[in-house]
Amino acid sequence: MTVINQEPLAVHRNDVVEQDPRQSMTVLPGILQYPLTIFTGKALSRQKSLRWTPTLHLATATASMVAGTLVGILGQVLGGAFLLLLLPGWAMTLHGMRNLRMMVYHQCSHRNMYRSRRPDRAIGHAISSLLVIQNFQRYSREHVSDHHATHHMTLQDPTVQAFLVSLDMRPGMTRRQMWRRLLGKLVSPRFHFAFAVSRVRSFSKESARSEKVCALALYGTALAATVLTGTWQVLLVVWFVPLVPLFQISNTLRLCVKHTFPEPGLEDRRSRAYFASLTNAIFIGDRVPPAALPAGRRALAWARWTLRMLFVHAPSRYLVLTGDTVVHDYHHRHPRAEDWSNYIFVRRLDAEEAAAAGDRNRPPYHEVWGLAPAISHVFDSLAAADAEEFDVHRLKSVSKRELFAAFDD
Repeated sequence: MTVINQEPLAVHRNDVVEQDPRQSMTVLPGILQYPLTIFTGKALSRQKSLRWTPTLHLATATASMVAGTLVGILGQVLGGAFLLLLLPGWAMTLHGMRNLRMMVYHQCSHRNMYRSRRPDRAIGHAISSLLVIQNFQRYSREHVSDHHATHHMTLQDPTVQAFLVSLDMRPGMTRRQMWRRLLGKLVSPRFHFAFAVSRVRSFSKESARSEKVCALALYGTALAATVLTGTWQVLLVVWFVPLVPLFQISNTLRLCVKHTFPEPGLEDRRSRAYFASLTNAIFIGDRVPPAALPAGRRALAWARWTLRMLFVHAPSRYLVLTGDTVVHDYHHRHPRAEDWSNYIFVRRLDAEEAAAAGDRNRPPYHEVWGLAPAISHVFDSLAAADAEEFDVHRLKSVSKRELFAAFDD
């Protein structure tokens, strides 16, 4: 597992200099460098910003969702070998859904999308109605008050509650035990059913009239149209597969990398350094093979690197760590940043400034490379956490069904 505590170009370990994975990729052609920046989530030190805008993120997420739905419908209607089109269709649909939820909806809750109450709330209402997630008003209130305040990563934080109750994980468990529990939840029909029921409950409780009307109009019209035309199977397969089980799998994996648990015995629980230490960037990719390898071994190493990038890291980035979730640490340092839409580049600049400042109020950034190593990193922090501080029995009065709403945090 590669965990880096600052933003250097190289990692020093046992007197051996290992290049940062992103920096190692500079040996590849220049035309690939911006795509690799988007893929990994980490910009090179001299790369200029692509000047993304909130509207671009909203438009691309919506376009991905619409395109994926159309591809899925085509595969379902044509049948036969064309059913394989369901796979890219589901992937594109899920990618769009997750970007709408994890980036656009999230920023709307902070009133960052267009920095205006009315449009941000309207977009938030539309997304919650479409994706059937915790209603916008309640999410905005709980997210800011419990997750972005002194309750961050305490028993009052929805993220902590989700780990202890919904995932049934505890301090003292081994990393292997937590992985088993996680994988068991991901394939459990009971878990997914409870998750889906909770989504409906958390949407309907306190939701605005406009949200209810929008949801009824969207799903009422879709259901009526498919029943009348005899195509209700298309609705179930093309839309509800990515909306329910795939969305929930992605959501659960994302929950498991968001924040680490505080070390036991820490006296400092209020400084910027403390809060910064609980969130890592999660970059995607591996170091390229060293040029010094013999020709045959180098060819095999490049083949392995390519396969891992395509079949391990690409799905992680496209389906789980979508949008700005790779640099969630920047958001927790600057939750009201105006230039959040250029997340990769503003995070790099802030990390470089923090590393150079040597200021306790601007501590160095931390990063982990790869989805699975990032999950293990969080599991290790929970394993070492204070068992008394995170005693699940202190949460007896909390509804387990309602706790699934924490996965949307």
